[in-house]
Amino acid sequence: MRKRTLGAVLFCIILLGIAAAVFVFPNEVNRGIDFFNAKRDQISKLQWLPHIRQVPNVPFRFGLDLRGGAQLTYQADLSNVQKSEYDAKMQGLRDIIERRVNFFGVVEPNIQIEGSGDDQRLVVDLPGVTNAEQANKLVTSAPFLEFKERLSVDQTKEILKEFLGDQSDQADPETLCRTSIFLRSFIAAYRTDPCFQSVGLTGAQLKRADVDFQQLPSQPAVSLQFNEEGAKIFEEITGRNIQKPVAIYLDGQPVQIATVQEKISGGQAQITGIASLDEARQLVRNLNAGAIPVSITLISQRTLGPTLGALSLQQSLRAGIGGLAAVLGFMILFYRLPGLLASIALMLYVLFLLASFKIFSVTLSLAGIAGVILSIGMAVDANILVFARMREEMREGKGFSAALSEGFRRAWPSIRDGNLTTILTTVILFLLGSSFVQGFAVTLLLGILLSMFSALVVTRILLRMFEGTRLSNLKRLWI
Repeated sequence: MRKRTLGAVLFCIILLGIAAAVFVFPNEVNRGIDFFNAKRDQISKLQWLPHIRQVPNVPFRFGLDLRGGAQLTYQADLSNVQKSEYDAKMQGLRDIIERRVNFFGVVEPNIQIEGSGDDQRLVVDLPGVTNAEQANKLVTSAPFLEFKERLSVDQTKEILKEFLGDQSDQADPETLCRTSIFLRSFIAAYRTDPCFQSVGLTGAQLKRADVDFQQLPSQPAVSLQFNEEGAKIFEEITGRNIQKPVAIYLDGQPVQIATVQEKISGGQAQITGIASLDEARQLVRNLNAGAIPVSITLISQRTLGPTLGALSLQQSLRAGIGGLAAVLGFMILFYRLPGLLASIALMLYVLFLLASFKIFSVTLSLAGIAGVILSIGMAVDANILVFARMREEMREGKGFSAALSEGFRRAWPSIRDGNLTTILTTVILFLLGSSFVQGFAVTLLLGILLSMFSALVVTRILLRMFEGTRLSNLKRLWI
């Protein structure tokens, strides 16, 4: 690769590093932008310049142990569930509990399924929650599924006028009552349903729901099967609501609004007009979870105060900064100019790693930060292997270019094998570990992947920029 091409690639990497720094530290950048905009307004000669917009501030996501809150662990009772439905039941239960804690007002809850087979647990992290007992009651209450039919237009108008006042005159009840987003927001705000009323058909009368497909056209649908009591009620509902909407509610929120095409007898029905297979599967999970709730038992409860979490975060940050400084100092003192170049690559690595945590919404716990600190040390492993091999080649009398090529070629098998085994270990930890172990595995895995890019791409380009220069002949800089 020519130096011009190398320089262009290096320039792009540096630009990415600058962008990552802006993304990771937006507050510092925004203070500079505010200062510039203020000076621009004060100085008439600069007023031709446009105002600079502030950088969006995407916060890091911190886990329960750093932010404080409550962690509830539940054991699921799958004894009455078929083996083939274990995963679907647990996923449906997880979706319902996530909806509930969001309704409870928890910001960024973390709900995970642990275990396998009939021994599965649900770990519910509720950052910022101080009333764990109330959260437990919310989580453990049985999912409530019900079918509702449309209120009259006059009834809807009266409810809308009661809560919206004169604004309701501009609203079309028919359009609003077919919009799930409007219904969810209205019910959440006023605890009143303006469009639908209960008819006595609940999840207790629903045997099961399955994903199905229409023959023409081949689109996903959801088939419903009711018991004898439910079949009778459903027949009455559909008989009086032909060409009218019937809604399905879960925990007081609409999950589907369907138009009745004909009177349905026999206890079997089909919901059509579903956009995608994923949406159909989601609806089936919600319906089945509401029809046959998986009972859960609280087996552990842990509460952490925000003060302790803040102290843990400060100590972790100090440890990370200290570890990074020690690694940089060692590399520069022991490896001289290559160590300095590796330190530059390591700083870019840290910026890319922190940016990836924000981009992929990684939840950082104490264990996750431990993975970051460990990955900083591991990030220079590849550099050390390459530099040690380069020294041996140059001591045997080879030139800089030959020593550089041989250094990377001969160090690559060790770098590959060492990082591959660690990657496999992180995958195993993620698949089999608990939530905190999984956080450690995720951060360590991201760190390893980015460290390989840092060592094999960034450091190599920086070293090759010295090929053919006078500095490449000064062996005291390299040996």
